[in-house]
Amino acid sequence: MIFFGIILFLGIFFAVSSLSQAQIEIWPETQILTFKEKVEVNTKTERADFEKKVFPGEIFELELEKSKEFTASGKSLQGEKAKGVIQVYNTYSTESQVLIANTRFISAEGKLFRSLKRVVIPGGKYDEKGKLTPGFLDIEVAAAESGEEYNIGPSTFSIPGFAGTPKYTSFYGKSFSDMQGGFQGEIPQVTQEDLRKAEDALLDNLLEEGEKNLKNQIEGDFVLLQDAFRAENIEFLPGVKAGENLSSFNSQIKGNFKAIIFKHSDLEKFTKTLILNRIPENEILPLESFWMEVKIQEESLKSDDYKIYSIDWERGLIVLDLEVSAKAYPVPQEALVKRVLVGKSVKEAEILLSNQPQVKKAEVKLRPFWLKRIPQKADKIKLKLTID
Repeated sequence: MIFFGIILFLGIFFAVSSLSQAQIEIWPETQILTFKEKVEVNTKTERADFEKKVFPGEIFELELEKSKEFTASGKSLQGEKAKGVIQVYNTYSTESQVLIANTRFISAEGKLFRSLKRVVIPGGKYDEKGKLTPGFLDIEVAAAESGEEYNIGPSTFSIPGFAGTPKYTSFYGKSFSDMQGGFQGEIPQVTQEDLRKAEDALLDNLLEEGEKNLKNQIEGDFVLLQDAFRAENIEFLPGVKAGENLSSFNSQIKGNFKAIIFKHSDLEKFTKTLILNRIPENEILPLESFWMEVKIQEESLKSDDYKIYSIDWERGLIVLDLEVSAKAYPVPQEALVKRVLVGKSVKEAEILLSNQPQVKKAEVKLRPFWLKRIPQKADKIKLKLTID
């Protein structure tokens, strides 16, 4: 029984020794570090230069054209003269008669018309019985004035130029169809202001559509800033000239778009390296002997606060005003901590740790629960760092 008792005691001792463990959890003091820098996005560099604060960008180009129909706002007082055909008769003689252009003809309603060109009215012919058959000719005439009142029906016409002579009654005209086309009033007209407004509207539309298309075509990780694109080689094609009598007109505009873009992941890598390089310069978190280094909590890194400071399209670069912030925390020297804590009681260990600079809180847990002191072997101590 004594022998088995010893064996059982040794078994329990070795089991407890092998299973014993100390969990040391440390909450270090943290600090939000904020840096403001001017960094350069350069389309002519392929890799980041942290010393010069430059990281790569790209040029993206797009061609676009837009067209739209616009309503003319101008008004023009216009008139059209009624036109038609008169058959002019010569019952005067067998001799032909020349009528010059603009010869006047007065209708039975008293409306004045004029011939459009010089004509020759053929002479009449006598038949076997000695009766004169009139010569005649169809001629085109136009009303002396514009207006709908000249759109008269078939009528007879006299030639006032022959008044007071035997020819007055021997030369006359007849129309067998209506005079048409007479008009007077306001009609739409394209103005210079219409063309200016059309150009402005199309330009706004082109810029809006260009920005939208750029954003749709720039995929994945790329960033397009609001002022990092511009339109070039803008050409406005009005399609009409000011003064044309039209109720509407179609105009077109076309141009090229150029954008300077960069990858958000490149900016994140850049800002992370930038802030890590700046930490040794920071005096807020001094490195004591207890601490090994200062690290950045990556989830807390914020590099989205940036805006364009300047842009140089000729050189293809953007200078950004960048504000970077991240939570920094000190990392203890694990080997040193373990060496100091071996064999200490829970209370002693917690007091020792809590008295260290930059330690906000410390907690020691032992396993199995009945243990009173931290194991003597460093490999039995597990160190855990918890960042708020």
